[in-house]
Amino acid sequence: MRWQDLRRSGNVEDRRGMSGGGKVAIGGLGVVIVVVLGLLTGQDPAQIMDNLQNSQVTQQPSNQPAGPRADDKTADFVSAVLGSTEDVWGQIYKENGAQYQQPALQIFDNVTQGACGNASAAMGPFYCPADEKVYIDLSFCEELRTKFNAPGDFAVAYVVAHEVGHHVQNLMGITEQVQQQRRRLSEADYNKLSVKLELQADFLAGVWANRAHKMDNILEPGDLEAALTAANAIGDDKLQKQSQGYVIPDAFTHGSSAQRMYWFKKGFDTGDLNQGKFNDIR
Repeated sequence: MRWQDLRRSGNVEDRRGMSGGGKVAIGGLGVVIVVVLGLLTGQDPAQIMDNLQNSQVTQQPSNQPAGPRADDKTADFVSAVLGSTEDVWGQIYKENGAQYQQPALQIFDNVTQGACGNASAAMGPFYCPADEKVYIDLSFCEELRTKFNAPGDFAVAYVVAHEVGHHVQNLMGITEQVQQQRRRLSEADYNKLSVKLELQADFLAGVWANRAHKMDNILEPGDLEAALTAANAIGDDKLQKQSQGYVIPDAFTHGSSAQRMYWFKKGFDTGDLNQGKFNDIR
C-alpha cells in the first residue's frame, strides 16, 4: 500500500503507555474474540464479558522508556489511514451537500478509558458511538498477521476503515435505530441486525478503498487480496469452526467470511453508497 505521502490525521490521541480505570465495554471485534475465548476455555462467554465489565484497572504511568517505540511506524500508518478516511468521507459528504464530522482515533496499550467504559486490547479495535472515537491497541496489527494470517498494510487499513464505517453509520442514525431494537427482539433476531450493521461497515470500508485509490493511487498489487484475507479471517463461521469445530449461524454477530468479503468487495467495486443500504444487506 502506498501510504507514505498520505496526509496524517490531526485527530489521533496517543495514549500508549497509559492505562485507564473503570468498567470494560465490549464492542467491535471484541465480542467475537470473547466468544472464541469462551469456546476455547469452556467458559460461558457472557460470564467472561461480565468479569471484564466489572474489572477495575488503576491508571498507572508508563513503564516504557522515553524515546522512539517499536510501533511508532504503525502509529504513523494508522494516522495516515485515518487521514485518508477523513478526506474520502469529507468529499462524499460534500457531494451530498453535507459536512462530515470526523471521528477521533485513540491508540493505547492494554487498557484505556473511554465513554463506552474501558477499552481492552483483548477486545480488538472498536468504535464507541458515545464519544465518536475509534479505539485500537496497535498490538492487534501484529496479531492480524500472526494469529489471523492476514498480513499486509492494507489488511490493517481495512480494519481501521471498517471502524470508521461504524462512525458513518452513527452519523446516519443507523446505529441508534439498531440499538433501539435490542430490547424488543430475541437474541437471535438482534444478532441478525448486528450482522447487517457489521456487513454494512465492511461495505463502507470498501467504498473508502475505492475512493481513496482514485484520490491518491494507494493500492499496490496484492492489497485488495490482503483486505479480503482479513475479512475472511474474522468471519463468524471461520472463528467458530476453528474454536469449536462446528458453526452456529444463529450466534453470528459479524457475518460469515463469505458475507464479509462480498460486502467489502461490493463497496470497493462500486464506490456507490446506494449499493449498500442497510435494508438491502444480506
